[in-house]
Amino acid sequence: MAQSNKDRIRALLKSIETGDPGPVSVVNEAKYIQHNPQTHEGSEGLAALFKRLSQTSPRVNIVRAFEDGAFVFAHTEYDFSRRNIGFEVFRFEDGQAVEHWDNIQKRQGPNLSGHSMVDGATEVADRNLTEQNRAFVKDFVQTVLIQGDLDHIGTAINGDSFVEHSPGLSDDLIDLRRHLTNDRLALDYQHLHRVLAEGNFVLTVCEGQLGGRHTAFYDLFRVERGKIVEHWDTVETIAPQAEWKNTNGKF
Repeated sequence: MAQSNKDRIRALLKSIETGDPGPVSVVNEAKYIQHNPQTHEGSEGLAALFKRLSQTSPRVNIVRAFEDGAFVFAHTEYDFSRRNIGFEVFRFEDGQAVEHWDNIQKRQGPNLSGHSMVDGATEVADRNLTEQNRAFVKDFVQTVLIQGDLDHIGTAINGDSFVEHSPGLSDDLIDLRRHLTNDRLALDYQHLHRVLAEGNFVLTVCEGQLGGRHTAFYDLFRVERGKIVEHWDTVETIAPQAEWKNTNGKF
């Protein structure tokens, strides 16, 4: 049986740890567009890069992975010189990955409710509800996080069973409201760039400000019976454009 694209991406990311050059064939390096501003484009082949990285004894854990049409998105944990949590997004064309985005944050926690940034549900369910869940989460992000309508929180999130994995929060929705209105944080979601979904999992990619810094927000939601029941995220400050190592942009 042929591998799915998400299984091929799992193998690709794991090869950072193993140095195995085989999985790199999933990437069309001649067309590959890199959106990590801190990564040079085309300066080193992926097989050579991963082989070099493998010699530093890294650890790569692909916690959950999903497929949405031409896109694969994965929730990952890396242990290089420090432990980081990331979301990786790949776009496929003609059977190969040709574009990549990511959002990386230093691992923190556990949070106030005892949850880590990566534990929780991993198995996809309700694939027949993918588009319904995509539209639902898109509306939540636009209404609550961008427009600031906090009254919508109670109707969109199941407060009785909600599990929060963000390191500075808890399962308590009152805590979420405080977080979103904390003037000291200056949290400002401004633009929704992308919504990716498979079944009951939906990933949103947003741009905004945090503490006056240009920031990327990746939020993963799990939906059950029409309400949000679990949430993970990574938050990454975007370096000034003068420091970028490629010109493709973060988003």
